[in-house]
Amino acid sequence: MSTADFSNFNLKTGLHTMIKEKGFTRPTPIQMNSIPLALEGHDIIGQAQTGTGKTAAFGIPILNNLNKGETSQALVLCPTRELAIQVSKEIAFLGRRLGVRVLSIYGGQPIERQISVLKYNPEIIVATPGRLLDHIARKTISLANLKYVVIDEADEMLDMGFFPDIEKILVNCPSDRQTFLFSATLDFEVRKLGKRFMQNPKIIAVNTNEVTVPKIKQTYYKVLPNLKTESLALILENKKPEISLIFCRTKRGADGLARKLKNLGYNTDSLHGDMSQRERDMVMHRFRNKSTKVLIATDLAARGLDISHVTHVINYDIPEDTESYVHRVGRTGRAGKTGEAITLVEPNQISQLRAIERFIGKRILEEGIDTKTNQAKMYSNVIDSRIKNSRANMPLYNEIAKELLEKYDQQLLVTSLIGLVIGDSDLSKNKVTKLKKPEGNRVRKKPLTRKTREVTEAIETDMINMEVPVGGKILKDKRQLIDFIIDNTTVTIQQIGDIEIEKDITWIEVPINKVDEVYEAVAHNKPGWSKNLELSHNSYMPIPK
Repeated sequence: MSTADFSNFNLKTGLHTMIKEKGFTRPTPIQMNSIPLALEGHDIIGQAQTGTGKTAAFGIPILNNLNKGETSQALVLCPTRELAIQVSKEIAFLGRRLGVRVLSIYGGQPIERQISVLKYNPEIIVATPGRLLDHIARKTISLANLKYVVIDEADEMLDMGFFPDIEKILVNCPSDRQTFLFSATLDFEVRKLGKRFMQNPKIIAVNTNEVTVPKIKQTYYKVLPNLKTESLALILENKKPEISLIFCRTKRGADGLARKLKNLGYNTDSLHGDMSQRERDMVMHRFRNKSTKVLIATDLAARGLDISHVTHVINYDIPEDTESYVHRVGRTGRAGKTGEAITLVEPNQISQLRAIERFIGKRILEEGIDTKTNQAKMYSNVIDSRIKNSRANMPLYNEIAKELLEKYDQQLLVTSLIGLVIGDSDLSKNKVTKLKKPEGNRVRKKPLTRKTREVTEAIETDMINMEVPVGGKILKDKRQLIDFIIDNTTVTIQQIGDIEIEKDITWIEVPINKVDEVYEAVAHNKPGWSKNLELSHNSYMPIPK
């Protein structure tokens, strides 16, 4: 359908007014194709990433068709509290002249407060699955009269393990409801969800070469593992992003990178799953009001974030799958704005980059770092930051400075001191450890780390992400592997970091000096894994999330 502007949609006058106040002029592709079908009553599966106007794509037809004053008529499911808050704010704004009440409910907020507001039957409820199920169990919310259900960022929710929760929620909803499902990718699991819970849905999918937002410039830089942080600093110095979101693969990596960039004078915060809700809220508040210019996050922590002013997304660690790339890149270039997505690629990661290019149907352009020019600027920033943040004993140092100035030429003195400052910074230190690939065709007896199976980076904490030859086919949960390692090696619970279980292998963070010990213990016991784990499984408790 070709609709030049919103005035061609048959909408309530108050809704048209608020659309204009919002600054919307022309519908985005997902809005142009979804709104007419939704107004006609069709179920819709829409492929749209965050920032393409999908909230308005389902919010406008729902607001236009619901009746004010009746019981709760619309439910929007979101994967995270941040997205739930953002979606509820946008729908509430669009529905302001219609007198529609919108309530967001999510974990971390006092449930008693939510219960008191639910008594007034808000027309639209925006919720995270877990907290909604709490209300259903308490019988403080009823889904019996729902006319509309929206599953927002469906692929994110499935990745986070919400399918059982979504299933429990949808079976409590009327069968004659109208259902909308929006997802950045339409993989098998997403389509399976739609097929099971929707009635003849209309599928609106962007073309392969439109998977990422067209206004996002996508580039990559080839970097060496041991110069990765320095390369990032040079890129930041060259690009001078207004607000940037940087992705790391692990929580430990995010904290480590944030610490290094702070030492270089950048206003930086990290965001990951080990933080309390209060800490997350404080970090996001600083990022939203732009007091923090650089946010370093893991994929899981960044899910559901809706920050319209991010100018640059940087993949410090290349995404492990193509769908994650789409989600990351979608954090910039929001609401019609331009943005830039930058990926740092190590020499052995080119194949991963090509896989991403095939998935998005677009070449990602290579750029180079103007090392000589920008390195001088970066070093100047380091020194400037250290001078501003100095807490030194100035009277004592003034005496020393006076003596040195009398003894040496000023230019020579400053040059020498700069060398001392830079020599003590992270930029001059090579703290990268590589676990080398075996030569020739020898059978591997020691573990290779990272999926590239060649090299890996050890961060300052001396932890490394290693592969062990046992995976989800045998392991029932993470606790089994943790207990086995504690019982059969000298590794303590405090020395075990992130664990990711795949089909045939598992990635686990351990101290570098424990790698061989852990690998040998797991590999030598491999023939007995199935039997031993099955016998002992009942004694294990699930890891708290």
